Amino acid sequence: MSYTVAKGNQRADPDELEEMRMPLEGVVDLRSDTVTRPTGEMRRAMAEAEVGDDVYGEDPTVNHLEKRAAELFGKEAALFVPTGCMGNLISIKTWTHHGNEVICEERSHVNLYELASMSAIAGCMPRVARGEDGILTWKEIEAVIRPKIYYDSQTALICLENTNNMAGGTVYPTERVDEICEHAHAAGLKVHLDGARIFNAAATLGENVAPMTKGADSVMFCLSKGLGAPVGSMMVGTKAFIEKARMYRKMFGGGMRQAGVIAAAGLIALEKSPGRLHIDHENAKRLAEGIAEIPGLRIDPKKVRSNIVIFDCSRAGMTAVELCDAVHVHGVWAQDTALYSVRLVTHCDVDRAGCEKALAVLKEVVTKAQKAGA
Repeated sequence: MSYTVAKGNQRADPDELEEMRMPLEGVVDLRSDTVTRPTGEMRRAMAEAEVGDDVYGEDPTVNHLEKRAAELFGKEAALFVPTGCMGNLISIKTWTHHGNEVICEERSHVNLYELASMSAIAGCMPRVARGEDGILTWKEIEAVIRPKIYYDSQTALICLENTNNMAGGTVYPTERVDEICEHAHAAGLKVHLDGARIFNAAATLGENVAPMTKGADSVMFCLSKGLGAPVGSMMVGTKAFIEKARMYRKMFGGGMRQAGVIAAAGLIALEKSPGRLHIDHENAKRLAEGIAEIPGLRIDPKKVRSNIVIFDCSRAGMTAVELCDAVHVHGVWAQDTALYSVRLVTHCDVDRAGCEKALAVLKEVVTKAQKAGA
């Protein structure tokens, strides 16, 4: 079926839609994989999406997306939510009671970047453990489980993050996740997987997401990061879990009406984007190798497993903010994550040429700063 899309007072031909996806001319935006633009195919699907009222469960495109997500993960049911943060919060709220503790890795997203929502809204406290390269072992988790004593707050949930964002996109081996889930269940604990970038982990391991997540009681994954959709995340689990999660989604303001318009893009992202994630990983590896060759910047390229590159600039004569500001004026956008820590994230809107430009700009800026300092 042919169609046109409104563009001001004119009508845009579908062939123009791919151009609308392109980032700002000359800019290499490596701040995050959340900055991707929807493809022309996604825009066409959004324009043509069959819709209904999702709060009533009547949006056929959302229902299709939820069914497909559950199938891919080998779970009973799924729920479409606006954001990954909401998906994580709903999961925590579903598995816990006020006053419980949630075990998570020290650098995990639920601990650092979700506005303490597990405390402010779910009424829980994070109980952190630090894993090597952000990857926890059962022994590290077991060490912080609260004893069954009436005057201690009780552990209720373990949250794992795969890949671990702030550890540099590191990946949990599936056998490690299986071991943690097995021991957690034996101890009467639930396991939630923050799988915002679980498809990146799958691409790294060469595995499918269903066996990778089979032991987790709930999984959240994002459509709007590496998969390139403009909006949305998914929750998967048992039917009983999803029924309760749907109630909390409404309570937290996440009930959407004709959401098929955005679910249509999510369907394309889910079906087509995982197959190209290895390209982002190869580009990230190239960035890491190039950064390691720049005097003043430090990174171990062997630790770059997916699409996230975090490097140290403490010997470059500038802070992370100063470095990000300096490269920004040359059309390379990066993100500071600590005083001397800079993060670059590869994605479908940055090709190898963009990565080479980023490396050239980094080298120029750091060399100039070091000469000035000397």
